[in-house]
Amino acid sequence: MAPTVLKGKNYALLVGGIVGFIALACYPIIVHPMLYPEEYKKVQKINRAGINQDEIQPGSKEVSNYQQGNGFVIALRSISTTSTVYEPRRLPDKTGKNVVLVDGVRTPFLTSGSDYSKLMPHELARHSLLSLLRKTKVDKEVIDYIVYGTVIQEVKTSNIAREAALSAGFSNKTPAHTVTMACISSNQAITTGMGLIATGTYDTIVAGGVEFMSDVPIRHSRKMRSLMLRANKAKTVGQRLQLLSTIRPDFFAPELPAVAEFSSGETMGHSADRLAAAFNASRQEQDDYALRSHTLAKEAQDKGYFTDLVPFKVSGVDKTIEKDNGIRVSTKESLAKLKPAFVKPYGTVTAANASFLTDGASACLVMTEEKAKALGLRPKAYLRDFLYVSQDPIDQLLLGPAYGIPKLLKKAGLTLKDIDTWEIHEAFAGQIIANLKALDSDYFCKNYLGLSEKFGSPDMSKWNNWGGSLSIGHPFAATGVRLCMHTANRLVRENGQLGLIAACAAGGQGVAMLLERHPDANAE
Repeated sequence: MAPTVLKGKNYALLVGGIVGFIALACYPIIVHPMLYPEEYKKVQKINRAGINQDEIQPGSKEVSNYQQGNGFVIALRSISTTSTVYEPRRLPDKTGKNVVLVDGVRTPFLTSGSDYSKLMPHELARHSLLSLLRKTKVDKEVIDYIVYGTVIQEVKTSNIAREAALSAGFSNKTPAHTVTMACISSNQAITTGMGLIATGTYDTIVAGGVEFMSDVPIRHSRKMRSLMLRANKAKTVGQRLQLLSTIRPDFFAPELPAVAEFSSGETMGHSADRLAAAFNASRQEQDDYALRSHTLAKEAQDKGYFTDLVPFKVSGVDKTIEKDNGIRVSTKESLAKLKPAFVKPYGTVTAANASFLTDGASACLVMTEEKAKALGLRPKAYLRDFLYVSQDPIDQLLLGPAYGIPKLLKKAGLTLKDIDTWEIHEAFAGQIIANLKALDSDYFCKNYLGLSEKFGSPDMSKWNNWGGSLSIGHPFAATGVRLCMHTANRLVRENGQLGLIAACAAGGQGVAMLLERHPDANAE
């Protein structure tokens, strides 16, 4: 068959079509820059900066520029080698249940010996339980299981989770137990709940923690306790009098709760001072960090960001407690005047750059995503992953975050840049600085973490932006839930996707947890 020859009108149509196609294809490159030069410059700037989808944050100026609706950016990207528009990073569900953090609450955190001093610990825990139910509008009958953490136990309520539940009006058919893992006890409560959900045992868990340092158990000496137990078994008055005659003055010396590590005999404050010295964390660095914590906490408090905090009308106190009372913004000059608290006279840890003894309780609602949807709830976050670490309790007592963060990110296939919010427990300012320096140290990462080079330092603009334990307070077993709730709430308010929590704990242990913003989460 002979080839068709185009003439006249057909030829003109073909040529016109080709020219039109070329013009359409070249419009983003040639024509549009002439008509919209400023917009073109902005996009070119983005391209030259090499910003990729992991680096552009949701809601950022770059995304706003990238998502113009006139078609220019879309057309330019289609012929460009640069990455696509940022899309939220989704992590896989490892439980098969899509475990979600629905919401959480906490009492105001108060310095010990203040307005909570006449309460009992289970009363603080009860308030957190009831406040959680009121906030989420979930009935008691929906709760399958309750687990709380505590560190310094009140002997009358050793299983404080159960006592708090009963006093809050929960059915006696609702099981509850108490865990203890020092400063990460409520983290352990949460992950215990995750395990119960992952195994299909339960759908809905309340996890929390409570600490009450205003009234700690003070025991008789062991000699006196032994004598009293023997006297209780004596059968005659004469036998009792004989035992009483053996009492010596040192029998009356009380045993205060140990502030020292049992394994090392060293207080955590002394260990923090040694750790700061080992990583060359200066006194000024520590004071500056403490000032940062209090300043950010005060800003967050004034702006109403602490939506997890629920007011508490304390019986015997003629007022409703509505705020944490340990937040105090000072000056560098005032902080510099304070004397060392532990290692004297040359130590660098002071009362201002160390967390203070605190009373408080917290609770959160954890369940399957399916159950949350069935109840019409809007979860805050997915609880995606976690791990615990432990190391030398003598020289590395407070390095839990430095060990846990790299291990968890590797486990999840993430990098430092993937994390939008960091919430790290601030036991001491020196501990924070030491962990940051450890992560950014070739020597530490190679010799202790088994890495080929330093892991790197997190972005401090995303780090504890609402303050931390140094300023807000640290009721030992309640802090973990507070960290989770601040992470979940910050992800929404700061338009982030992934948040990481890490904390050190007594005994040389630590925890790291990953949260992912839930698509239904709303800012409060």
